[in-house]
Amino acid sequence: MHVVIAGAHGKIGLRLAALLAGRGDVVTGVVRNPDHRADLERAGASAAVVDLESASAEELGAHLMGADAVVFAAGAGPGSGAARKDTVDRAAAELLATAAQVAGVRRYLLVSSPGVDAPPEPGTDEVWAAYLRAKKAAEEALRATDLDWTILRPGRLTDDPGTGRVLLAPPPVERSDVTRDDTAAVLAALLDAPRTARRVLELREGDHDVHEAVAAVSE
Repeated sequence: MHVVIAGAHGKIGLRLAALLAGRGDVVTGVVRNPDHRADLERAGASAAVVDLESASAEELGAHLMGADAVVFAAGAGPGSGAARKDTVDRAAAELLATAAQVAGVRRYLLVSSPGVDAPPEPGTDEVWAAYLRAKKAAEEALRATDLDWTILRPGRLTDDPGTGRVLLAPPPVERSDVTRDDTAAVLAALLDAPRTARRVLELREGDHDVHEAVAAVSE
């Protein structure tokens, strides 16, 4: 399988790249900074240097040709303002969907967020509210396509070692944590589960083996 990961230098993206490369998949990581190429190569992936905030769908699509799936794991990151939540967490996710259609890639995994189904509560931090609105808009744009999408909403992400045991279910799911290791493992398993297409799934720490959890939501 050839997988293209947008936001591949992020903590989840690098973990996913290493997992996929380790099992023999071909992995291309989309990064903005050419200095990140070496980190991807150490993970077993190749790098495509593309600025998702300025590239055209055709430019990005050229790097997706021949791929079997794309994963959007990019984010504006801590310290970014409300404007970049829109240009990265929404617009770049939409750009990847359009580029996938240009390149003929049907499978699309979107890393989203819990809490997007309701409007931000009054008094919510402006940047956090912008993040939730951007993620919701990205989900809605993806749902409107004919791609074989799966939306994954992990809980609060931690850098604790993965346990290989999770809770994976349609919303609503109670808020709790999940490791980045286990999030990457679930994404890798979802790529092998075409029957999860057009599903929205919440991910938390839990008691079920990753592959068993993915199999259960594939039924």
